[in-house]
Parts: sequence; structure tokens; C-alpha cells
Amino acid sequence: MGEEIFTSDGKYMKALVIKLISNIARNKISKFKPTIVAVTGSVGKTSTRNAIAIALGAKYRVRTPYKNYNNEIGLPLAVLGEQSPGKNAWEWLKLLVRASKSQDMPEYLVLEYGVDKQGDMAELVKVARPDIAVITAISPVHVSNYPSLDALVDEKAALGEAVPHEGLVLLNGDDVRVMGMRKRFVAPVKTYSLSNGDAHATDIRLEFPKEESFDVGEVFVITRATIHVGNQSAELVLSNCATASMISAALAAAAVAVHVGVPLNDAAKALSKELQPVNGRLRPLAGIKGSLVLDDSYNAAPASVIAGLEALQQFTPGTGTSHPVKGGIGGVDRRIAVLADMAELGSMSEDEHRTVGEQVAKSADLFVAVGPQMRFATEGAEAAGMERDKIEWFKDSVDAGRYLDRIIEKGDVILVKGSQSQRMEKAVKDIMAEPARAAELLVRQEEKWLNE
Repeated sequence: MGEEIFTSDGKYMKALVIKLISNIARNKISKFKPTIVAVTGSVGKTSTRNAIAIALGAKYRVRTPYKNYNNEIGLPLAVLGEQSPGKNAWEWLKLLVRASKSQDMPEYLVLEYGVDKQGDMAELVKVARPDIAVITAISPVHVSNYPSLDALVDEKAALGEAVPHEGLVLLNGDDVRVMGMRKRFVAPVKTYSLSNGDAHATDIRLEFPKEESFDVGEVFVITRATIHVGNQSAELVLSNCATASMISAALAAAAVAVHVGVPLNDAAKALSKELQPVNGRLRPLAGIKGSLVLDDSYNAAPASVIAGLEALQQFTPGTGTSHPVKGGIGGVDRRIAVLADMAELGSMSEDEHRTVGEQVAKSADLFVAVGPQMRFATEGAEAAGMERDKIEWFKDSVDAGRYLDRIIEKGDVILVKGSQSQRMEKAVKDIMAEPARAAELLVRQEEKWLNE
């Protein structure tokens, strides 16, 4: 072990930092005893975590990370309210000293738990054992790192299994794999659903304030719903949330809030005022030539790609300003799906990409595919009836962005999505109306990413 200290890759030093900061985080939790709300799932973690923090903030002091700090080093940082100093050893030392002395701890910690391989969840739970666990959805993202999809499900379920009997496990009632977990927990189980959970929504509708063109600074779309938790009901109005998945996140937040004593009406007001899409997660951005970009470039899993395509499908050519969520919004020219490879799907990759292609045929008027695995999606789209001349394929996001820059027209709505490795934010930057604001509006704009 002593020799490892002098290795150039710094693995031993990283392990030491993780051990030290994890110990500090555990000690602070033990001393101050905040209520820990933990969120996991393959998709929707960050939006749900943010929504819960907003809803609880209507009554309590809440801490949640400003980024998706959800791994072995990010989770302790989130507990302590710190940001990573990167590779600066001196700043890490100062952070460790500062964190060990700090007496600042809120009433609630709302944390995100991300896993890449077997055993990750057990390590995260050792740092911060949840009092309330929320499981959003299961999709075969990272499944290549597990023996099977069932093993991935087991890994996610381990978060709920860590909740004590006096706690709460909240499950997404719209996800079959998540609902399959419900008998595994000692804690009480409740559900949230767009249609029929302990927390559910009625009268979900999208409004499209302006037609024909999309301009900087506008509200592009409004999602409205009535949300219900127990015997309480409240109205929810979300600006620039272009998908029902944000209603789902708000429902999870409302369920947690009511469970800990926040009136539903107060939670709904806070969510209506503050909940916004996170950068790179179906965030509407003004595009070039009066187009609209649905920037979903942060990452991609089968479930989240299908959700993005369903959001795109709501923007149907025609006229009209308000429709039920399963109808559509008029006043757009074309719906363009720009999709790149979904990574780490292992043996499921071909089938999952073909399934995405089938959904593209239902949701889009033009398909721009990026990366070798997306060739399967182009075949799936064509097999589902999409005309071949409506399908284009490119090897990377840069080429795709250049093509889009040429063909986009006024009134087009463009969904851009792909796994992190595909760097689809580069394509977004090519077609957004305000590229000078990329650092503010897009994902992966830090120097380490821009230099790759």
C-alpha cells in the first residue's frame, strides 16, 4: 500500500480523500440527525430531487447539491454542502478542514444516489442512510456493468431496503419494474403516478402561448395539472416544462412534502414558482431561425429517450393553443428528432435502439441519427413506416450540428438527445439562438469538457 502513494495516477490519494470525506459526512449526519430523502432510478433522478427540495423548502431548511453529486465522492460533498475542488490537493485539504469544523446542517438533506456497478448502492447507503427513499424509473442504462437487468433492479432496490420501518419508500407507479419492488421493503410503501397513485394528477394539459416562431425570452410551453395527495388537491402550473415527466417529478415531491407535514397547496405554489428543467434535461431553448430546441443532451437511456420523443410528439403541426397531454400542440412546422447512441446497454443495445426508432416514426417528421448504434434505430424507424428520405445519419455530433444549421426552418421543434459520451451539447450549441450563453444554458461547459 505504501508504494501506491507514489503512483502517478493518484488512485491511492483519491481513495484516501473518499474515506476522509465520507467519515466527516457520516459524523455530521450522526451529530445533527437531518432527515435524509434519497432519490435513485435510471432516469429522472435530478429533476425529482430538485422538485422535492423545492417542495420541502416551503416549510423546512433544505440542502441539495447544485450539481448531480451522486457517487462515492459526490454524495459526501452533497451532505456537507461543498463543491469539488477538482484535482487541486491544497483546496481539498482546506475543504476537509472546513467541513470537519462546520456546524451547519439543515433539517432535510435531499440527495441523489447514482450507481454504475454492483455494490455501489451499499457504499452510498453507508455514508447517508435514507429516512425516505424515492425510486423513479428503471431502464437498462449501465446494464453492461451488471450480470443482468434483474441485478440492476436489485441494485436500485437496495436503497429502499435501507429505509427503516418508520420511514417511507415512494415508488413511481407508472414504471412496471419499480412497482415490482414493492414487497421488498420493511418501510411503508406509497406510490405516485400520472393517473392513479397515492399521489396522482388529473386534467394534465399543455399550453402553447405563441405560434409560428420561437423567440428568445419567451415562455414556450406551459404544463398545467391538478395534483392530489390523500384528501388534498392543488393546482400546478409549470412554465417551460415540455413534458409530463416534470409533472411526475412534482408528484413525487408533493407526496414527500405532505408526508412530512407540508400542506399540498404550499408545496404546489413553491413548485409552480421555482421548478424548471435542469440544463440538458428537456430544457426548451430558443433556436436559430425562430425554431425551438428541446435540449435533452445530458444523457440517454431507453426510457428517457422514449419520454423525450413523446414530449416532441405533443408539438403537432397545425393550429391551436391548448390540448390534453395526449393530444398535441399546434402551430409548429416540423418535429425533428436528433438522437445519438445510448451507451452501456450491453446485449440489449440493438433491440433497444430499434425500439427507439419505432417511436421516432410516431413522433417525428425528420430523424437525424448520430453514432453507430443509432443505425439500428434508423432501421427501426424505416420498418415502422418512416420514409427513407426523412432519415439522415452522421458519425458524430459535430457533423449533425452542421447539417441542422443548414436545414432548420422557422417553426421547427428539435429534440436533441444522446448519451454523455456522444457530446450532443455540441449540436445544441450549433443551433441555439444564443450560443454566447452556452456556459449558462448547456451541460458540460467546464474547461475539462471543452478541451476534449
